[in-house]
Amino acid sequence: MKKVVVIGAGIGGLTAGALLAKRGYDVTIYDQAMVPGGCASTFQRRGFTFDVGATQVAGLEKGGIHERIFRELDVELPPMTVCDPACAVFLPEEKEPIMVWRSPEKWQKEREKQFPDSKKFWSLFKILFDASWRFQSRDPVLPPRNVWDFSQLIKALRLDTFVTVPFTFMTVANALQFLGLKGDRRLKIFLDLQLKLYSQVDTEETALLYAATALSVSQEPQGLYHLEGSMQVLSDRLVNALEKYGGKLKMGYFVEKIHTENGRVKGVTIKHKKKGEIFTDNADHIVANVTVNNLVKMTENLPSGYGKRVEKLEPASGAFVIYLGVDESAIPENCPPHLQFLYDYEGEIGEMNSLFVSVSKPNDGRAPQGKRTIIASSFTDTALWWNKNKADYDQLKQEYTQKAIARLGEYFNLSPEHIIHQEVATPLTFAKYTAREDGMVGGVGQRISTFGPFGFAPRTPIKNLWLVGDCVHPGEGTAGVSYSALTVGRQID
Repeated sequence: MKKVVVIGAGIGGLTAGALLAKRGYDVTIYDQAMVPGGCASTFQRRGFTFDVGATQVAGLEKGGIHERIFRELDVELPPMTVCDPACAVFLPEEKEPIMVWRSPEKWQKEREKQFPDSKKFWSLFKILFDASWRFQSRDPVLPPRNVWDFSQLIKALRLDTFVTVPFTFMTVANALQFLGLKGDRRLKIFLDLQLKLYSQVDTEETALLYAATALSVSQEPQGLYHLEGSMQVLSDRLVNALEKYGGKLKMGYFVEKIHTENGRVKGVTIKHKKKGEIFTDNADHIVANVTVNNLVKMTENLPSGYGKRVEKLEPASGAFVIYLGVDESAIPENCPPHLQFLYDYEGEIGEMNSLFVSVSKPNDGRAPQGKRTIIASSFTDTALWWNKNKADYDQLKQEYTQKAIARLGEYFNLSPEHIIHQEVATPLTFAKYTAREDGMVGGVGQRISTFGPFGFAPRTPIKNLWLVGDCVHPGEGTAGVSYSALTVGRQID
C-alpha cells in the first residue's frame, strides 16, 4: 500500500486525503492547527459559532463538485439553504442595493434596471460561461504538465469550447472597452467589488474567462449555499470519510520541511507544536494543501525557476475581519445573508472602504435563540500589519475596529447594548492559525498570467509532490480547492 502524506487539513487537503484513502492509499494528514478546515473552519465564543473565513459554499447542487465528491465518498451532504439573493451590493450613497438573484430571469431584470446599457456585456458573459462550464464539467487538467494531463485536457475539448479562444487573453476591462461600456462607472464598480471577492483583483486585471464563471455560479441551476450549523460541517463530513476509509488526521503537527532525493519526494520533517518533538515521516506521495509561497519555503531542491516565479507574483491580499455576536434586534428586517458595501467611489476596494458582510439566519445553529452573528471583512495590505511593535499594532487594530463598527452601524443597529461579543482578526491572526504566508487569503489573483492554462499546476516540478488549494486551478473557494483535490486524486491514481 502506497503511503501519502497530506500537509494541511483545509478543505483541499481533507478532500484529497479522503478520496485517496477511499482508493486504497495509506493516508496521513498533518495540520498545525487544532481544528480542521483551514480558512473554512470555525471558532466558538459565548454560545456563538463564527465561520473563520469562508461563509458560503458553491457546488452542492446535483452534479456540483461537492455533490460529486460526497457521492464518491458515500457521505451525506450537509443540511443547507440556498442564498437568494446571493448578495446585496450597496454602492456609495445609494439606499437600494443591487440584488444578485439566483433566478436568471430575476437577475436579468435587476441588471436591466441597474445597468440599462449593459445587455451586450451580460450576453457575452453567458456565452463564455456556458462554454466554460461545459468544458470544466468534463474534468480537464489545467495546466497540463505531462502526456496524461494533456490527454485529459484534449478529452474535455469540444467544438463549442473554441468560442472562448478569442477571449483567452482579455481582461474584464478589455471586454468593457470593446463593448463601449468603459465609461459606465456603476457597472465597473459593481464588477470590481464582486471580482475582488472571487479573483482577488478588479476588472483591470481579472481574466475575462475566469470572471464569466466566477460571477455566474450563483444563478440556477448552480447556486451559493448557506450551511446549517456552520462551515465546519463540511470539514466534519470529510474527516468522517477519511477515517471511514482508514485515513489518519493528526492535528497540532507542523510540517517544517519537505525532503526530496533525485528529483522526487522522500518525506517530511514534522514538529509536534505542544511537545516540541521532531520526527520524520517518509512517503511515496506528498500532497501540499498550502500556498505556493509556503511550498517554496518548505521544499528542498525545488527548481530555482519555480521559486523565481513565485517571487515575482504580485503581493496577495490579507483580510481584516470583525466577528460580532449581537441581539437579533440589531438586524434589519428581511436582511440578506450576504451584503457588500462600498463607501467611497474614490477610495480603493479594501482598507475599510469596502466590507463584505455575512449574517447568520435565525435558528441556523450559529447563535443562541434571539441572537445572530455578523461577520464583516475588508481586504488589507498584509505589509501594513507586520514588523510593528505591539503598541503600534494594537493602535492600528483599534482604528480598523472602530471604523468597521461605524461603517456597519450605518446599516445595522449596533448600539453598545446590542453587541454581546466582539472580536477581530488581522493578517497576523490568519498567519498564526492557518500558517499561510503573511496571513494571505484567497490564493493568487486570477490575472491572465495566473489563471487556468497559465497558472500553477497541481503537478509540481518535484515528482510525486502535489499542490492543492486556492493557488492552483480553478482558484479560491471550497468548490475550487475541492476540484484541485479531485484532480490530484486522479493524477495519483
